[in-house]
Amino acid sequence: MDTATATDVFTAHELRFERLLEAPPETVWQYLTDPELRTRWFMGGEVEPQVGGKIHMIFDHDKISDGDAPMPERYQKNRGKAWFETITAYDPPHRLAYSWDNGDAGEVTFILEPAGEGRTHLTLVHSGLRGAQDARNFGGGWHSHLTALELRLKGERVENFWAIHAASEAKAAVAVGD
Repeated sequence: MDTATATDVFTAHELRFERLLEAPPETVWQYLTDPELRTRWFMGGEVEPQVGGKIHMIFDHDKISDGDAPMPERYQKNRGKAWFETITAYDPPHRLAYSWDNGDAGEVTFILEPAGEGRTHLTLVHSGLRGAQDARNFGGGWHSHLTALELRLKGERVENFWAIHAASEAKAAVAVGD
């Protein structure tokens, strides 16, 4: 599934993704903050629902794919890795932001706006990147995770997350440049 749109913007210091999601903001918010729902498209982990609270991250991408999709060898060392980031904005169901790599790799912001007919306009901005390598890495990651989120919200299967991820990485490399 190709979810890239003309509104995906990749620079060495900022990524911006916009998606029209087939669910109301309240449902999308649940997918951003509920550990069980979040693990099915991104990473699980508890959320302390307040500015200054922690959002725990657990790298368990085996839970994203519904089909047989072995994790590529280069990511296997991350399996089960757990850490937390600090929540910098928490305004249900409109805005969630948190640090990445304790702020060393910037900040991730999700903005949810009603889009009529039970849909949500989602904007994800990952700002404060350290350069092109971060942009390629996070660009491929966010693109693939948003694809998984879109599929989940439609009630569809994510057959092979790693195939989606490989295609997303290739798009990010082209967008940022090698």
